[in-house]
Amino acid sequence: MREAVFTGFPGFIASQLIRKSIGQDKETGITAIILASERSNAEREAARIQQETGCRPIRLLEGDITKSGLGLQPEDKSHLENNKVIFWHLAAIYDLAVPRDLAWKVNVEGTANVNSFVSELSNLERYMYFSTAYVAGTRQGVLKEDELIRPEGFKNFYEETKFEAEVLVDEMKGDLPVTIIRPGIVRGHSKTGVTIKFDGPYFFLNMIDRMRHMPVIPYIGNSSSYINVVPIDYILEASIYLSRLDAAEGQTVHLTDPEPHPVEEVYRSMVYHHAGKVPKGRLPKKVASLGLELKAVRKLLGVEMETLDYMDWPASFDTANAQELLAGSGIECADFLETMPEMVAFYQLHKHDKSYHIPIK
Repeated sequence: MREAVFTGFPGFIASQLIRKSIGQDKETGITAIILASERSNAEREAARIQQETGCRPIRLLEGDITKSGLGLQPEDKSHLENNKVIFWHLAAIYDLAVPRDLAWKVNVEGTANVNSFVSELSNLERYMYFSTAYVAGTRQGVLKEDELIRPEGFKNFYEETKFEAEVLVDEMKGDLPVTIIRPGIVRGHSKTGVTIKFDGPYFFLNMIDRMRHMPVIPYIGNSSSYINVVPIDYILEASIYLSRLDAAEGQTVHLTDPEPHPVEEVYRSMVYHHAGKVPKGRLPKKVASLGLELKAVRKLLGVEMETLDYMDWPASFDTANAQELLAGSGIECADFLETMPEMVAFYQLHKHDKSYHIPIK
């Protein structure tokens, strides 16, 4: 029997991957390794998935990636050892403002534990590891998929710890069937706008929403850089396809937008679709940064200070490997500007629901 095993459930990407996987293959069993503290949420989400898809019950195993053996019971490990396994490792701290100690414990030490665990699975068919395109840190220029170069610095501890974790996974390519996925900044579904949290590009929508009644909404800084934002449906479709593609074994893949738009075009589109205005004037980035150093200002605008670091970063992601592997699959990244109305409409519908907003630190 084949088993697809997920960490990071009931998080958004893991939950949607499970739905998509079941939609394409109902014969493969689904196991999710969950924290005990997430048991109730995981049970509710698993029940929703089962009701929506008609799949067999999802097997929920309580564990903890920060512990040796992932904190699993011996009988749970035996169950996995007796099946062919595709192992999806998504559990991580994704917060740009995360403290270093917490990020290191989960992202680096946790990944080291997962690496040890999967290396002992005798019937491992594929190890799908979710990294991030931003392991590049402060490097500039064209960033390639076959590069894992330690940068001079990182914009935050999330980037640093995801780099260190990817180094550990990359070292396993010669021994295990590894595929490393590097997503760009993830947004909601390109057609429905659906997401479960407003972070990443949604911080800009938070800020625009707070300023929408002002006579003028200014540009922030003066940037000629591009921003790479990808819809969740592209991540799901491409990842599942690659997990079953022999040619993707041993590969690192940028699931980034091959045709990204300039930051200021994206910002202008957000302002237009959400506030019905065109931005005018400019607030210097230095002034914005000074303001966001104050927690009261960050909370008022709904923006983490680290967001500004991505507005003028002069780098782009090469996607040659992704395009070659996905050739003929029909899987393409939807254009951000063309699908902006769906993203904004979903935000407007749920902007008053606190469950979508992440706590501003």
